[in-house]
Amino acid sequence: MNNYEYLLKDINSIKGIGLKTSKLLKKKNINTIFDLIWSLPRDTIDRTNLVKINELQIGKIHTITVNVKKYNFPRIRNLPNRVYCEDETGKIECIFFNSYEGYIKKILPLNSVVTISGKIGYYKNKYQITNPTHISSDINTIKKVFSTYSLTEGLTEKKYTKIINDVLKNIPDLKEWLSDEILKKFNNISWKNSILELHDPKNIKRKGDFLNRLAFDEIISTFLINSKVRKTIKKIKKKNKNFDDKEFNKIKKKINFDLTTDQLKAIDQINYDLKSNQKMFRLLQGDVGSGKTIVALIASINVVSSGFQVCLMAPTEILAKQHYNLATKIFDKSINIKLLTSKTEYKERKEILKNLQNNTINVLIGTHSLFQEKIKYNDLGLIIIDEQHKFGVKQRKKLSDKGGKNCDVLVMSATPIPRTMIMTVFGDMDTSIIKNKPKNRKEIKTFSKIETKVEEIIKFVKKEISQKNQVFWVCPLIEESKKLDHQSSVKRYEILKKIFKNRVGLLHGALDKDEKNKILINFLNKKIDILVSTTVIEVGIDFPNANTIIIENANKFGLSQLHQLRGRVGRGYKESYCILMFKSNLSENAKKRINILKSTNDGFKISEEDMKLRGYGDLLGFKQSGLQSFRLADPVLNEDLFLLAEKEVKRIELENQSLNRYMTLLKLYDRADILNDLV
Repeated sequence: MNNYEYLLKDINSIKGIGLKTSKLLKKKNINTIFDLIWSLPRDTIDRTNLVKINELQIGKIHTITVNVKKYNFPRIRNLPNRVYCEDETGKIECIFFNSYEGYIKKILPLNSVVTISGKIGYYKNKYQITNPTHISSDINTIKKVFSTYSLTEGLTEKKYTKIINDVLKNIPDLKEWLSDEILKKFNNISWKNSILELHDPKNIKRKGDFLNRLAFDEIISTFLINSKVRKTIKKIKKKNKNFDDKEFNKIKKKINFDLTTDQLKAIDQINYDLKSNQKMFRLLQGDVGSGKTIVALIASINVVSSGFQVCLMAPTEILAKQHYNLATKIFDKSINIKLLTSKTEYKERKEILKNLQNNTINVLIGTHSLFQEKIKYNDLGLIIIDEQHKFGVKQRKKLSDKGGKNCDVLVMSATPIPRTMIMTVFGDMDTSIIKNKPKNRKEIKTFSKIETKVEEIIKFVKKEISQKNQVFWVCPLIEESKKLDHQSSVKRYEILKKIFKNRVGLLHGALDKDEKNKILINFLNKKIDILVSTTVIEVGIDFPNANTIIIENANKFGLSQLHQLRGRVGRGYKESYCILMFKSNLSENAKKRINILKSTNDGFKISEEDMKLRGYGDLLGFKQSGLQSFRLADPVLNEDLFLLAEKEVKRIELENQSLNRYMTLLKLYDRADILNDLV
């Protein structure tokens, strides 16, 4: 057995863990010995301070050395067993519930001197310790600083500490996977010693080489897998796409704005990939309104002109329709573009599937249904994913495989995230970034207003509507809540309807898909002037006539989420506004968020600030998406380790090193399942 295999054993294999304890641990998602190691101490208890009975303080944990004088074992059920103890300064009772007589006599023999530690109580003028946690005739086993752990109900601190201590005693010496040069940066501390240091009570503040080494292990295990995915995809030899700038020049004439430097650079990078014989696996990242879609459509027309088909997958039907409308507007009539969604009628759907297979459809736009088993492409050359739903490395790889060896992959993301996050979440892909926005786009003016001045906001809304503009009004909750003092969308809708009559619509997550689409289409077609909504409007739909967004309880939203919401306006060429409503008594963090948003429209700068305020795990739902499961590493606090890991992986790639050296690391850190798919 490889020595690391002990760590991957089921917790049932630990001596002293029965079915009941095993169930309790598995409830806490502790399934293996390795999982148990990462259930870290939350605090410490100092049992080193030995006191006399007359110095005891009620409610505190104390350690005392006493003489065992007398037992009281009642014959009446449910009454506790008592042991009377004393020292030269006073008396104390040890109270035991659910402990057998024989066990008590064994740990507290009559007339013996023992050291006891526990929480001090006081009842009927007597000191008591109920179910003392530590009892020993050897004072040195108790006079220590102990780590304490977060426990689930039914699991005692004593039991858990015994389990974790037994595991720590048996941690194997693993063969070192880090290079000598990297190891030096952490003072040559081994993985085993780092784990032992992590659980040592003196390191409860978790700082030092041991922590940096373990965080680095997590980071490099992710980066090595990303590197392997990249290399595996690059090894696939495909037919290169042959095209010139003819179609691109036609599109430039049809659009009424100049492409930005970043857009042109992204187009060059994508074209280089398309023309090469290596498969493209690229992320196109850009802030809201930076013009990613036009770049993706230019890539599409180039692929079509080289004889291949393209499919573009959007997260919602309305967004798919919007992409379809733009494509039909800027592509030649000779290009056959079709839209496939759940709304497509059976007869038309059947016709699309037939024509797709016989290669008379050039571009297919739709939702995730584009990748159902029944859909067969004749010669798919490019998959574009407008990625509101966040795929992990494994899902992206499967999608790439599904397209076939000649199929390139372009993923679009409207989530500006800092570089350390790109390295982590999208490290398996090459990256193109569009930072600057089209020149004719005006900056969105952002203001903050206390909610008591809502009448001023309504007056402003009336003025905008009189100028034929439209307004988003965003609220955090669907229904009124007694617990949370938020303005609900339903209540705000009722208030605005009294003022603006039938020109107000209501949109929230509890509506079915058809109803949502109907309301959005009514807003798009200017049948309503104000759309009261929860955050369902975040997806990147263009409403060029909407120039104002009002966000109630803005302090309750994250910074990046506020920026995404703000990006719903300013899509046309009108002066646009974002009004952040807030209650009085804002927290310092809420004030910071509002001020940052008022000071800049740069999504990348905002996401950096957001990560500093909230931590990477909460940034735009990455924690909820399950994409990353770092236990220690943090892209903000450990930026230097991320950059070091990036440099080390580049060295490994350059020297064409095998990953065999790192297999233990990858297996322990749960990356091996992805690795198996690459074999």
